[in-house]
Amino acid sequence: MVVDGVPISPHRDDPHDVVYFRRHPGDDAGRLAPGQVFLRGCPPAVRAKFFAVLVAVAKAPPHRFAGGGLWEAMHAPMSGWYEVRVDGPKPGGGRGRHHYRLFCLIDLAAQGRHKPLLVVITGLMKPIGTTLSDADYAAVRRLGAEYLARNPRSVG
Repeated sequence: MVVDGVPISPHRDDPHDVVYFRRHPGDDAGRLAPGQVFLRGCPPAVRAKFFAVLVAVAKAPPHRFAGGGLWEAMHAPMSGWYEVRVDGPKPGGGRGRHHYRLFCLIDLAAQGRHKPLLVVITGLMKPIGTTLSDADYAAVRRLGAEYLARNPRSVG
């Protein structure tokens, strides 16, 4: 964007747009959006909570959001990533509760965008009391690398 002849780029203090990474046809002919696919599989109450947190974080903006553990910066080897954390019932009902996680990136360099992006890359779930594997985190990072490899970004 240009204001009075001066190029203005998105700033981390601006409210963010929430977008969903959509795989590029060169990487996935179906052009799936992993974050949206994950959300569709979540129980309705979990999905609603995710949407509410994403909207609140984007408005805050993300680095100023104080959400009591709902929005957390991740650490090595996931440094640079953020996760939205929601707990809820086991998918499909039944006994037990699960941790649901959305993995997000902040993008200030997306071409053609006037606002910074809060990008939902993908999601994972696990029973409470368990951990995600190194392979799970590596798969998340691969999707993030795929997102960052192209600019303009592939979002949907």
